[in-house]
Amino acid sequence: MSAIAITFLIIAAVVVWGGLVASIVFLARRPEVEAYPTGGEDEPVTGP
Repeated sequence: MSAIAITFLIIAAVVVWGGLVASIVFLARRPEVEAYPTGGEDEPVTGP
């Protein structure tokens, strides 16, 4: 394996695992949405 291939392998691993760690940290700090936006209480859609 060439040096450039090893470099890109390391970069890809850092991006993937770094994203996973960042997601875990974010979810640990803010596990739930504190407030939802207004709206969303629509009537259910009925068939024809």
